[in-house]
Amino acid sequence: MVLLHVKRGDESQFLLQAPGSTELEELTVQVARVYNGRLKVQRLCSEMEELAEHGIFLPPNMQGLTDDQIEELKLKDEWGEKCVPSGGAIFKKDDIGRRNGQAPNEKMKQVLKKTIEEAKAIISKKQVEAGICVTMEMVKDALDQLRGAVMIVYPMGLPPYDPIRMEFENKEDLSGTQAGLSVIKESEAQLWWAAKELRRTKKLSDYVGKNEKTKIITKIQQRGHGAPAREPIISSEEQKQLMLYYHRRQEELKVAGAGGLFAELAPRHSLHALPGAGEERRALQGVGRSLSRASVCRVVRVLPGVPQH
Repeated sequence: MVLLHVKRGDESQFLLQAPGSTELEELTVQVARVYNGRLKVQRLCSEMEELAEHGIFLPPNMQGLTDDQIEELKLKDEWGEKCVPSGGAIFKKDDIGRRNGQAPNEKMKQVLKKTIEEAKAIISKKQVEAGICVTMEMVKDALDQLRGAVMIVYPMGLPPYDPIRMEFENKEDLSGTQAGLSVIKESEAQLWWAAKELRRTKKLSDYVGKNEKTKIITKIQQRGHGAPAREPIISSEEQKQLMLYYHRRQEELKVAGAGGLFAELAPRHSLHALPGAGEERRALQGVGRSLSRASVCRVVRVLPGVPQH
């Protein structure tokens, strides 16, 4: 099985396995479904956190209005009277004015929060570090867990306009939202590897060969958005470690002075052991601490007895 490390831009998303013989039409759709499924779980977790804190969604015509405005307009939240959480509600006003403030009690709140954490763990990007592949079955399992928790806390269900219910029924409207920009339609998804588009008319093995133990970094992209940026030669973490190493080495060389620099560049050739280099030795020792690395290199090259490279 070929191991695909799927990214969006430079950000890791998940691991997925597929045989080299897989048609890229099928693989592209599979990757897009898992990618979009993870986004759905993330959106649900975000809304369910608000549900646990402030109760169900207000009717669209009541959102953002003050209590005085609602009373003046004689508006009524009919669904709020039906959709009462198990064990009764605790009032906690929503400052944004999106939810009715009838929050679940502490026990029911913990049911929601625990399930949210478990669902997040299933589709977490940390699964990449752990080497665990994410499948559509895992995404569906996370969705089922979230649905079950909502049914426990709200046995009467949620209003039809509540975004959580709309997500479960696949009726969500993401047009004009930031979340909508992240979604990639299956028909418009593209996979890229090594700056090449993996065309849907071919097989995966046409690009990566017959070795089933191959691991590749593939990027998912919306059709028409051009090629994604190429993968850097070293990761950002490796780059940080490299910069840290050079910084430490530079500090060590500063402390050691030019003598330390010379010892590093020509460890086998002591100044005192160089034949016929009396004048050069004294000159170098006198100004050694003010010499740069490049200066020392130039002096070493002209000293007698030092092999030239």
